[in-house]
Amino acid sequence: MAENLEQILQNTPNIVEKLRNSQIGAYVYPVVAPEFSNWRNEQWAWQHSAVLFDQSHHMFDLYIKGPDALKLLSDTMVNSVKGWEVNKAKQYVPTTPYGHVIGDGIIFYLAENEFVYVGRAPAANWLMFQAEKGKYDVEIIDDPRSPSRPMGKPVSRISWRFQIQGPRAWDVIEKLNGATLEKLKFFNMSTMKIGNKTVRTLRHGMAGSPGLEIWGPYDEQEYVREQILKAGEEFGLIAVGSRAYPSNTLESGWIPSPLPPIYTGDKLKDYREWLGADSYEATGAIGGSFVGKSIDEYYLNPWELGYGPFVKFDHDFHGADALKDIDPSAQRKKVTLEWNADDMKTIMGSMFDPEGQQYKFFDLPLANYANSNYDSVVDADGNVIGLSMFTGYSYNEKKALSLATIDHEIPLGTEIHVLWGEEPNTRKTTVEPHKQLAVRAIVSPVPYSQMSRDTYQAGWRTTRSLETA
Repeated sequence: MAENLEQILQNTPNIVEKLRNSQIGAYVYPVVAPEFSNWRNEQWAWQHSAVLFDQSHHMFDLYIKGPDALKLLSDTMVNSVKGWEVNKAKQYVPTTPYGHVIGDGIIFYLAENEFVYVGRAPAANWLMFQAEKGKYDVEIIDDPRSPSRPMGKPVSRISWRFQIQGPRAWDVIEKLNGATLEKLKFFNMSTMKIGNKTVRTLRHGMAGSPGLEIWGPYDEQEYVREQILKAGEEFGLIAVGSRAYPSNTLESGWIPSPLPPIYTGDKLKDYREWLGADSYEATGAIGGSFVGKSIDEYYLNPWELGYGPFVKFDHDFHGADALKDIDPSAQRKKVTLEWNADDMKTIMGSMFDPEGQQYKFFDLPLANYANSNYDSVVDADGNVIGLSMFTGYSYNEKKALSLATIDHEIPLGTEIHVLWGEEPNTRKTTVEPHKQLAVRAIVSPVPYSQMSRDTYQAGWRTTRSLETA
């Protein structure tokens, strides 16, 4: 029996076929109730009142402490550490030696020589591996995400993590604090009072308006939650469940789950030997209509995912030499695709037409059905011009939307097609027999939400797309 990813690959003739037929099922946002009211009202509230996001369970927390902690981060991320100091956070973007994005997350600079990474598993795994391989003088405590299916067993984490977001978020925050609170610069950290607790804060804006991410010891979460919900009543704050929560990125413009680009290349063999046979990378699933001839066709560089502005060559890092050879102006760009309403009615209507064509089920509000989603974006001649990677529905915009990376020369407003569904159908547990459909879509800005475009700091969510507007 294989003990690591490399051994699995040695016995896998076609890694694309293997991942496209993975039996792991859909990516789960665990523990948090699917809905506290209903997903429509919960989406509406993050644009019109205020919401409480519970992020305590679906992300990997990696605590890094020691004299080499900052060096480990600098050596593994495209970002510059110039000007980075305690009480500031960064979007962490690591690349392989070949220049492909492994994943991303947030790094919180907690104290001198002390950080925490919060995000999905691929970047956390890469950090742990590099810390071991490079013999960095660091202590690492890994706190993996909660089980996808706890099956009634108690769940505990080191920290709880909430966000208070929406246009009335700051009213809620200042009521909780009992006094006015300085609106720090984006991604700056501080503290605030909630009841008799003092909690750490990060100035954020996931829903497009000024808000905070807050965290503290896990055993205090229920007390803090009750205080927030009580204080938020007069401002229309509601809790958001795990069903609506991931769909907020359709409006704000972050692509969460590119495929980890680590399945090929001699320079990554030791990493594949380090990754267990039960790791995220070894068990993950690819969903969607795009079928690459090789797994390398799923790999993406920073510019294709909107991280181009982060790449700074003022330091040496894994992948720097490869990225220096890339012409940023020739790379695909991140956009939002606005799906045609009539074509969406065809998809949804097929469920009620027993004699007609059955199209791939489009779940609401998030239609993804694998860890990494890759639908082909094609032009009028059927040529693949990009990849649609995160798909769902916005009740606020009354639109089906997807986040995509497409050829750079295609202007906003262009009508293209997204191939929805798999042909031939894969054996994934999330795929039922269906017919593929070419859905019309309009190339649109990132972020799609007008509120987000008006309030987000210019940067990784906005730069590439809005330059072409």
